Amino acid sequence: MPWPHATTSAPTSSTTPSPWPRLLWLALEAVKLGTNVVVDYGCWSRDERSAIRWLVEAEDACCRIVYLPVNEETQRARIAHRWATAREETLPMTEADILYGRAHFEEPDAAELGGRGAVTPPPGWEGWREWATNRWPSFA
Repeated sequence: MPWPHATTSAPTSSTTPSPWPRLLWLALEAVKLGTNVVVDYGCWSRDERSAIRWLVEAEDACCRIVYLPVNEETQRARIAHRWATAREETLPMTEADILYGRAHFEEPDAAELGGRGAVTPPPGWEGWREWATNRWPSFA
């Protein structure tokens, strides 16, 4: 079983929980051990990226955002190719998933790409760990 599927109790779809909080937890455990980690999911909003940066830096590690823009046509072609060639290793994506992701993605700005995320969490939150626990409840 591919490792993304092994991190949840059921295959991920629009009706099952996201594996993301468990993957984030595993990534942070690896960071604590001094391992380099690449996170390529869950970085949709500035707040998510700022929380991830804070969580990593809280472990005395460094975080770097690398943004590789992709247009919709290329994204759809990659999704279709991955599904056609590695279905057993691929989490399914519906048309609604693609549209939702494209509509809600916040492109990183120069400050983020230069290593500066939001210093403080959104209003109403004491800290980034609390924000992250609320955003990804199974992360706690």
